Amino acid sequence: MTTETKTNGKPSVNRIGLTSQDYRAGETTLCQGCGHNSITSQIIAAAYELSLAPHQVIKMSGIGCSSKTPAYFLGRSHGFNTLHGRMPSVTTGAILANRTLLAIGVSGDGDTGSIGLGQFKHMVRRNVPMVYIVENNGVYGLTKGQFSATADVGQTLKYAGTNVLPPIDICIEALAADCSFVARSFAGDARQVRELIKAAMSFNGTAVLDIISPCVTFNNHHDSTKSYDYGKAHEERLQDIQFIPRFEEVQVEYEEGAERVVQLHDGPIIKLRKLDRDYDPTNKWHAIELLEKARQNHEFITGLLYINTERQTLPETMHLPGTPLAYLPAEQLRPSRERFAQGMAEFM
Repeated sequence: MTTETKTNGKPSVNRIGLTSQDYRAGETTLCQGCGHNSITSQIIAAAYELSLAPHQVIKMSGIGCSSKTPAYFLGRSHGFNTLHGRMPSVTTGAILANRTLLAIGVSGDGDTGSIGLGQFKHMVRRNVPMVYIVENNGVYGLTKGQFSATADVGQTLKYAGTNVLPPIDICIEALAADCSFVARSFAGDARQVRELIKAAMSFNGTAVLDIISPCVTFNNHHDSTKSYDYGKAHEERLQDIQFIPRFEEVQVEYEEGAERVVQLHDGPIIKLRKLDRDYDPTNKWHAIELLEKARQNHEFITGLLYINTERQTLPETMHLPGTPLAYLPAEQLRPSRERFAQGMAEFM
């Protein structure tokens, strides 16, 4: 089911009896036409189509225009708006306490690429199971138009002048930290965004989505690589992406070399139809080379850049018990006086 239709005058429901309206929340306060709002719409659509139980989802964010967006989707889910750049560590704690939850983190290019870069890198190397969406516009929109760490060299802003520093590439930073799921998309490409979000929601590990999301107020100039005009004119897709959830019958027919099927951990698959490039999304070095060449050639590459379904997540690496820590009784979590004294003696 990809869109909600009405039956007998009533909205259709998904597999758990919810309508798409049940996955909405407050009205947006962002600028009209903001790319973030388009991404919010696709998060809602993806959650509805996958029949996610809202009480099993936690929404995490930092500071910035992007970090306001969790207030606009999944109003029945709990959320936590952290300090600037600190969302990864808070999410790590939440998932270690209760790994049955699906964490959806929404960040920005400043929240991730500047003040939060250290936290982002450590979260990725630990492979904290979560969806990490970067709404990337190359500018600090909430504080009125300064350059962010992803701003292009030569980018000109009304109040900030011309940027002379090279940009940080969120996807390359994720790959360097051994991220297992790395993708890039464009807020104006709704279908690709939605399919990538669905795949990320079903992935067991850190799934980083760097989504170019134009700021219509401060950085939507025709010569900006973060603008709608540039994205529509220069986007080059690596694949045509289709996500098939496990509760649908999986039937895959394809010519050798025309499509590639990636099996996820618990049944669903990602079907990638090759377009112009012969590209292997399981080759990390190929992904880094592609991104570097795209930067040099001023190309805007979108799609699933890299995926690895074999790496252990942080809860698996730490050998956490089957029962989440949040559900263990106090007597199992709190050491006795004798055990506490023994532990302290070891540090003497």
